[in-house]
Amino acid sequence: MSTSLMANYGRFDLTFERGEGSYLYTADGERYLDFGCGIGVTSLGHAHPHVVAALEGQAKELWHVSNLYHIPPQARLAERLTAASFADRVLFCNSGAEAMECAIKLARIYQTSRGAPERYRVVTFRNAFHGRTLATIAAGAQAKHLKGFEPAVDAFDQVDLNDLDAARAAIGDETAALLVEPIQGEGGVHPATDAFLQGLRALADEAGLVLIFDEVQCGVGRTGRLFAHEWAGVTPDIMGVAKALGNGFPIGACLAREEVAAAMVPGSHGTTFGGNPLACAVGNAVLDVVLADGFLDTVQKNSALLVERLTALAGNKSVYTGVRGRGMMLGLECVVPNMELLGALRESKVLALPADSNVLRMLPPLTIGEAEIDEACDALERALAQVGS
Repeated sequence: MSTSLMANYGRFDLTFERGEGSYLYTADGERYLDFGCGIGVTSLGHAHPHVVAALEGQAKELWHVSNLYHIPPQARLAERLTAASFADRVLFCNSGAEAMECAIKLARIYQTSRGAPERYRVVTFRNAFHGRTLATIAAGAQAKHLKGFEPAVDAFDQVDLNDLDAARAAIGDETAALLVEPIQGEGGVHPATDAFLQGLRALADEAGLVLIFDEVQCGVGRTGRLFAHEWAGVTPDIMGVAKALGNGFPIGACLAREEVAAAMVPGSHGTTFGGNPLACAVGNAVLDVVLADGFLDTVQKNSALLVERLTALAGNKSVYTGVRGRGMMLGLECVVPNMELLGALRESKVLALPADSNVLRMLPPLTIGEAEIDEACDALERALAQVGS
């Protein structure tokens, strides 16, 4: 471990040299099945040949020119995202946190453009995670993320997820927006119900608010549809995405309806690297795969099999009691400390992730099939025997 790095990460004692498909390999050839995907990022697996080819091809032509100029791969990616979503406009950035910062700023400037600059506050929901910037840790309002960075940015009012009455009561004269993850990831894989998302849409319409969805982790195919909110049959005004859009190459995007997006005028927001040719070439390659006929149908089929197997393994419920989530974004509700189960699973050469609420989180590649599901569940069965003994 390098002593030159800041000590802000608690790292597992593992180093990987290469990846291929659903697997990571150490320098001495040990193979691990990756059901964490770099925290939901490598959704097409490691070194996906189509994505690699796109990156290599673009790298030989042009890396970066800045947003002072037109960038054809960026325009194409924006057109494809708007064609496949509720949105009319896209602003590209480098990460999920930046996408959510943009979303919050856009909600404010939209309200100002309508003659209501006093409307700047945002209603958010407990157990949320929206990033690590000063604004987004305040939006998430988790004490462990705020510690040492006080005073928190004063712009957020937080209530319980799936409590529509509480959300309604939190709306005041200064409220600009409602911000929610359709499925909370870091907070413990807590899904918002379809009825709750539909209710938030109605609240926003009634009160003249902006509805923002954070799909940084649950978007781009993770739930078996391109975006998680599609299951509820409701659309936001603004949405942040990142992670899987670049399959490991840094990219984020803030998508918005035309009326809202029009508030962003030249000079109001910007980014040096966001949407550069390399990132957008990769993003386009990812969409080539995810939007291909039958791809998301296969994700839904395989996720149903995975949920069935995981639910059956809950068994006597002495280690975990059940499974929650949707698609390939699943959480095991642990009885034992989740880190114990995570460690035992890692000893069986399967990687997963911890999450709040004592949950073990599984975010496997969307490309897994029955063989990888069998391998993961066999390893989990061994881990259950170890931890439950």
